Amino acid sequence: RWQKIFMFPLWSKMAVFWNKMFLTIIVLLIVLFLDAVREVRKYSSVHVNEKAANVNSSAFDHIQMKLFRSQRNLYLSGFSLFLWLVLRRTVTLLTQLAKEMASHAALETQVNDATEAAKKYMAENERLQEALSGKGDSKKKESTDATEEKLKEEVERLKAELQKTSNAFQKAKTEVAAFKKQSEGLRRDYDHLMKEFEQLQQSLNKAEDKKDL
Repeated sequence: RWQKIFMFPLWSKMAVFWNKMFLTIIVLLIVLFLDAVREVRKYSSVHVNEKAANVNSSAFDHIQMKLFRSQRNLYLSGFSLFLWLVLRRTVTLLTQLAKEMASHAALETQVNDATEAAKKYMAENERLQEALSGKGDSKKKESTDATEEKLKEEVERLKAELQKTSNAFQKAKTEVAAFKKQSEGLRRDYDHLMKEFEQLQQSLNKAEDKKDL
């Protein structure tokens, strides 16, 4: 069902638009990150200078508030940029995994078809041998031998195709397992980053509450 949904022509038409949107968001996050770095460096130096100059408390608190907000923006933009890239990579791996699973199913079908064809030719060979057994006519024997040789060649060809298809099937199976392992690793990293992001957000909220008090 999901394959039918994602195979709509509408998605292929929107792919170019979404790629441009992704690049736009990446550029925007990079700009916000660099601006946050600049603000942190700016207010850090001002914070040190004002603290050394022993100015009044209201101006010093205002500088501390600016510094805190710039640091918060730095953390948020940095984590957003990183998580956005992780999300993009996860979607790419899931797409590749879906393609490999589809090719895996196609190879499995091809292997089954080749096996059925080989069984069919072997059954026909056995029937010909049974039908022609006991007849001593040389011409019929020659015809039977030629037919048998032809069937043997066909069986050998089918066995070679079956072996080739089996090798491709094992290769696709190995690649699917590798993609699954990589996607599980990315999922664990994503969960770990989300936990760290939630802890950071809680600490920032606590710091804002303390500032308000």
